[in-house]
Amino acid sequence: MKKIIKLEGLCCANCAAKIEDGVKKASGVREASLSFMTQRLTIEAEDGMEDAVVEAARRIAHKIEPEAEFKVLR
Repeated sequence: MKKIIKLEGLCCANCAAKIEDGVKKASGVREASLSFMTQRLTIEAEDGMEDAVVEAARRIAHKIEPEAEFKVLR
């Protein structure tokens, strides 16, 4: 299942790359990409792991960019 998350307030492309790398390593993630320009994180998660993957992504993003607002769009 695909999840799209808006990360408003990313300060730099380097932080976005770190978040993307961290999310890719999370359990249950098949694929992840984060665009600094659109500030959208797209995650392809294994079936049944969607909520756990979103929560892992939230924790990773908060560690790297604590000021960014994390909104699940779909």
